[in-house]
Amino acid sequence: MGNTGGGTGGGTGRLRGKTVVMTACGQGIGRAAAIACAGEGARVIATDVNTELLRGLQGMETARLDVTDPAAILAFAAEVDGIDALFNVAGFVHHGSILELTDADWDAAFTLNVTSMMRMTRAFLPGMLARAEATGTAAILNMASMASSIKGFPNRTAYGATKAAVIGLTKAVAADYVRQGLRVNAICPGTVDTPSLRGRIAAQADPAQAERDFIARQPMGRLATVDDITPLVVYLLSDESRYVTGQAMLVDGGATI
Repeated sequence: MGNTGGGTGGGTGRLRGKTVVMTACGQGIGRAAAIACAGEGARVIATDVNTELLRGLQGMETARLDVTDPAAILAFAAEVDGIDALFNVAGFVHHGSILELTDADWDAAFTLNVTSMMRMTRAFLPGMLARAEATGTAAILNMASMASSIKGFPNRTAYGATKAAVIGLTKAVAADYVRQGLRVNAICPGTVDTPSLRGRIAAQADPAQAERDFIARQPMGRLATVDDITPLVVYLLSDESRYVTGQAMLVDGGATI
């Protein structure tokens, strides 16, 4: 595990004294969230399957983690057990209708988008419950989406199903451990301008039209930036949200009005 020091300055210290583990921190929302949490004083352990993408992250520890590998998750959790917060970010957007969907696509989507979160939660849960008993609270945050049980979108069969499952997983774990001080919530972004989105746009036959289509479905008339998402991440991982659990919280620019 690489170590680049403690949390960076510039924030108000809302996460000072907390240890936070995050997945998929190489780019996009995961990277921005890691930077934001470190800026709020947290000890951030930022992970990704691609360690090259973790280069340049300052003020936090970094480690390689393949969240589709059960043994790797268990080994990692044993090394850093006793954390205050976990942010499960890793996921993939599968494009296509149900008639274009193969069994392999479906299985891969659930393995990365849902099963990895279940395994990460299960591995870290005993230590987090101990932390909650000692400090009064601990927090898990799962990356869901507005494309889920909240709203259906064209060509998002596998993705929408997995993110609906994430919301269900979130609520179930929250219900099981609400009396033990563990808070579990999901964040449901709208369309966010990330490298992942740019890759999907570039893969379309008419990328310019694809970008216009993505923007058109956002009532505010623009894509979200990662900085539109990170304030909610910090809030849900901090003690400011100590009375919030089992929620699927939208940050979608009005797309689901």
